[in-house]
Amino acid sequence: QVQLVESGGGLVQPGGSLRLSCRAIGFRLDAFTAGWFRQVPGKEREVVACLSTDGEGRRTYADSVKGRFTISRDRVQDTVDLQMDRLNVDDTAIYYCAADSFTTVCNEIDYWGQGIQVTVSS
Repeated sequence: QVQLVESGGGLVQPGGSLRLSCRAIGFRLDAFTAGWFRQVPGKEREVVACLSTDGEGRRTYADSVKGRFTISRDRVQDTVDLQMDRLNVDDTAIYYCAADSFTTVCNEIDYWGQGIQVTVSS
């Protein structure tokens, strides 16, 4: 079963921007810590950004995207979004949305999206 669905991927030029969005099927995403991961062929899936659900929400980012990516939660639409700015070729990957039921650091994933392609190229 597909529990999470990503949207907003595509092809962009270096320096451009893209916004990814994640929604849940069959449950409220705002009850979960949520994050975005990415993976390229031959490498392990890595966490890009994570957002907890408690209080204001704790945001963490991979060093490679700090200052360029912003994760946020829309509690009205119940989505978790990833704004990606100043994209570069190294950001090319399949991006996955993920939900974590108990931790605040996206390290015990309960549900995954199917993945969406982000390609940064001239």
